[in-house]
Amino acid sequence: MPLCPVLTTERLILRPFTANDIDAIFTLYSDEETNTFLPWFPIKTRQEAEDLFARRYAAPPPDGGYRYAVCLRTDDIPIGYVHLSESDSRDLGYGLRSDCWGRGIAAEAAAAVICQAQKDGIPFVTATHDVRNPASGRVMQKLGLRYCYSYVEQWQPKNIPVTFRLYQRNLDGCEKRMYTKYWEQSAIHYVE
Repeated sequence: MPLCPVLTTERLILRPFTANDIDAIFTLYSDEETNTFLPWFPIKTRQEAEDLFARRYAAPPPDGGYRYAVCLRTDDIPIGYVHLSESDSRDLGYGLRSDCWGRGIAAEAAAAVICQAQKDGIPFVTATHDVRNPASGRVMQKLGLRYCYSYVEQWQPKNIPVTFRLYQRNLDGCEKRMYTKYWEQSAIHYVE
């Protein structure tokens, strides 16, 4: 994948995070409600936000994927993120400040990234959500991803068992393809 080109939608700008976004990163990653169903613990200090930026956003992703700050066009301040991994799973992930939920922003941002991925020749994307977070599953469905299976994983660094639902969308017309690695790795897996 190429470096993340800036993407725009009707309401949003998707761009790489910059060092000027530390305060927004702190607000996003310290939001307890936002981070309930994400693997990491909420950060507590601005220094942790600086460390997170340096570790996660200061350089292009090591796997070549996309990492976008989701900003409203009105102020260009990050309110969330969308990531797409270049790893074999092509995992799509997103997070949004809880005060921005319920407005279709996550779906709008992720749709723009999926469109770019398709233009760049990415054959498919997957996404997973904790079964206790059905709102995230509705975003995946809105994006045209289809449910494939559920599996249990010991989620790190929180070290808790989580049942995930895996969704997938094939972008290259190969509708029979299904990413099965999580199914194969999990001792507990099933189709609901």
